[in-house]
Amino acid sequence: QVQLVESGGGLVQAGGSLRLSCAASGRTFSSYCMGWFRQAPGKEREFVAAISWSGDSTYYADSVKGRFTISRDNAKNTVYLQMNSLKPEDTAVYYCAAGWRPSRSVVLTTEKQYDYWGQGTQVTVSS
Repeated sequence: QVQLVESGGGLVQAGGSLRLSCAASGRTFSSYCMGWFRQAPGKEREFVAAISWSGDSTYYADSVKGRFTISRDNAKNTVYLQMNSLKPEDTAVYYCAAGWRPSRSVVLTTEKQYDYWGQGTQVTVSS
C-alpha cells in the first residue's frame, strides 16, 4: 500500500504561481512513477503531468506544457508540481497518483495505469 497526501492548493490570481506537494508513505516510493491529474467541476478527471521513478523522464499535457513543472525528491518521498502563469481554466481539484513501474524512464499517462491516489487539493485561479 502507498498512502498519498497532497498539499499546497489554494486561491491565486491569474498569472500567479502555486507549488503542490504530494507526500508518500508505505511501499518503496522510488519504484513508482508519479503523476498529477485534475478534475474541474462538471468535467472528467484529466492527466496533467507525470515523472518516472528516476526523474529522468517527464511528460505533460499540452494545456500545461511550458507553465507547469513536475519534480520529485526520492529521499523525501515527495513529488512536486510547480505551477506558473496560472489561468482560470486551471481551476480544479488536483490529485496525486502512484503507479508501480520499476523501469527507470517509464512515465504513465492514463488513470488506469495508476494504482494509488491521494484525496486531492483544491486549486482556484481567479480572473
